[in-house]
Parts: sequence; C-alpha cells; structure tokens
Amino acid sequence: QVQLVESGGGLVQAGGSLRLSCAASGSILTINDMSWYRQPPGMQRDLLAVITNGGSTHYASSVKGRFTISRDNAKNTVYLQMNSLEPEDTAVYYCNANIRTRYALPHDYWGQGTQVTVSS
Repeated sequence: QVQLVESGGGLVQAGGSLRLSCAASGSILTINDMSWYRQPPGMQRDLLAVITNGGSTHYASSVKGRFTISRDNAKNTVYLQMNSLEPEDTAVYYCNANIRTRYALPHDYWGQGTQVTVSS
C-alpha cells in the first residue's frame, strides 16, 4: 500500500557531500514524523535525524552540524544532506516515515536502504 524508495547513495571521498532522498508513494493520508537511520557493517541500526510534520528537527550527536534533514510535503519526500563525510559514516542508510492511510492507524514504513561508502 505504501512504499518508501531511497536514492542518492554512492561512493564519495572523505570531506565530500551527498544528498539522500526518500519518496513515499501509495494511499497516503498523512505523513507524520520522517527519519533517517544508518547501519554500519556488523553494527546495529542507529537513529540519525528526525523531522516532524511541524518541521522540528532532531539530530544524533554524531552527525549534528554536518547533516541536515528536510522534507518536501508536496512531494512526500524527506532528504538528508550529508556534508563533511568521514569514513566512519560508511553504512547503509534507511529512511523511515510514520504514515496514516485512509483505512489504517499510523504505521512506520521503511525504505529499502541505500549504501553510502566514504573513502579515506
């Protein structure tokens, strides 16, 4: 019913930048919070950034000042602008959105993940 499709990952050198996109599609009534997570190899998935439907943002300390989360409600899309990338940022990045559909309570949906690799 609802699908989140991520794009924008890839290989970048340390100090470089990438912008990730995550577009939601389907029978969407309301999108509440949208978030970005990442999962380095062999590690757990960690929350990086959250943006509420009111536009408030919250960041993990590891990315604060380097990453910026934003959203375009007209496009049902959340973005993650990543600057000053470091090798430690290498991970699979996942978007998450809490979405209300016509016939269901709000539910969390996940993107498929996109690989970000930062070389030294």
